[in-house]
Amino acid sequence: MTALHTEWKDAWLLAGARTPFADLGGVLAKVSPIDLGIAAARGAIAKAGIDPSAIGHVVAGSVAQASFDAYMLPRHIGLYSGVRMEVPALLVQRVCGTGIEALVQGATAVERQGAGLSLCVGSESMSRNPIAAFTHRTGFDLGAPVEFKDFLWEALDDPACGLSMGGTAEELAKRHAISRAEVDAYAARSFERALAAREAGFFDDEVLTIASTTFARDGLRDRALTLPRKVAELAADTHPRPSPVEALAKIRPAFGGVQTGGNSSAVVDGAAAALVCDGAHARAQRPLARLVAATAVGCPPEIMGIGPVPAIRALLQRTGLTLDQIDLVEINEAFGAQVMACARELGLDEDRLNVHGGAIALGHPLAATGIRLAVTCARGLRLRGGRYGIASACIGGGQGIALLIEAA
Repeated sequence: MTALHTEWKDAWLLAGARTPFADLGGVLAKVSPIDLGIAAARGAIAKAGIDPSAIGHVVAGSVAQASFDAYMLPRHIGLYSGVRMEVPALLVQRVCGTGIEALVQGATAVERQGAGLSLCVGSESMSRNPIAAFTHRTGFDLGAPVEFKDFLWEALDDPACGLSMGGTAEELAKRHAISRAEVDAYAARSFERALAAREAGFFDDEVLTIASTTFARDGLRDRALTLPRKVAELAADTHPRPSPVEALAKIRPAFGGVQTGGNSSAVVDGAAAALVCDGAHARAQRPLARLVAATAVGCPPEIMGIGPVPAIRALLQRTGLTLDQIDLVEINEAFGAQVMACARELGLDEDRLNVHGGAIALGHPLAATGIRLAVTCARGLRLRGGRYGIASACIGGGQGIALLIEAA
C-alpha cells in the first residue's frame, strides 16, 4: 500500500490542552484564531511545567484564513507564548488532518532536527470564515455579477467529484447500507459519551478556562483575547447536550439522505495545543504517551470519509501490529455515516471507538481536531491502563491520516 510513513524512536507527547469548543456564532465568534492558539499554547506549556524558552520549534495550523494576519499565525502563537525570538515557526495545512500533521512535523523536528521540544498548535475560527470574492481585484465590469460568497459554506464543496463533504458521507451511507436510524443512534451515543465523560471529570485536565486576557511580550504590541460583554469566562464545550434518538430523528436531512445537523460534526470555534519532546525532556517529566508512527494516504474524493481506513491499515502493516492490539481508537466524527463506514470496513469494535464522545457532540474546529484526538486518546489510555491508541481523521479532497501512540 502506498503511504507516507514516519516512525520515531524517541518522540513523546508531553502534555496537551485546548480551549473549550464554542458553537458557531457563539462566545468565541469574535476571537482571532491566533489568540485562540496563544491561549491553548500557554495552557499546554503550563500543564507541561516547562519554561517556554526551552522550546526549539513551533508548528501550527489553521485551515481557513480567518484573520488578516493569518500568514503570521504560527510565528505569533510562538512569540506570545514566550518562545525565544530566534526559534522558527512553521505553518502546516492538511485540512481536517492538520492537527495530526502538526504533531508529525513537531515529532520529526524533535528527533531529527534537534528541536528538543516542539510546540504544536491547531486553531480554527469557523465563525470568522470570511464572505469572500476572488474575481474583483481589477475592479467590476459593467453589468457583471458581483460574486461575494460564504467561504465557510462554499469550502464544503469538492469540485473534483462534484459533491459536498456531506454528499461524500451520503455516498458512504449508500455503499454500506447505513440507515438514518443507525446514524441517529450513533450520534445519540456520541452525545451520551461526551456528557458522561464531562460529568465524570474526564475533560477537566484537558479543557482550559478562558477569560478575557491581554497577551504581552516586551518589544511587541499587546494582543488580546476578548470575550463578549457579560461573559466572564468560558469553562466547557458548548455543544454537548442531551440528544436522544427521538429528538435527532425530527431534524430534517441536510444533504438529501441520512445526514442532518444533529448527526454531523458540530461547527465550532476553538484551539488545541501540545508539547512534543525528546527522551531527555520526557525523563525529566511524566509524558502522556510516546509517539510511535504516523501515515498519510490518498483515497477517492467522492468517499473522502473512508480515508482513516487505508491510513490505519497502512499504519498497522508498517508497524507490525494488529487492530486487536489497539486499545483505543479516535476517528474524527466528521459525519455519523462516515465514521460508521470506517468502523465497519476495519471491523472495529465500537466499544474502543471514541469512548469519550466525538466531534458530533464536541465539535470539529478543523485544524484543532487532530491534536484533540491525540491528547484525548493518550489520556484515555492512561485512565484505562491501555497500551496502544490510534488517532485518525478523514480529509476533504480524499485523504486519510493516522497516528499511533503508546502509553507512557
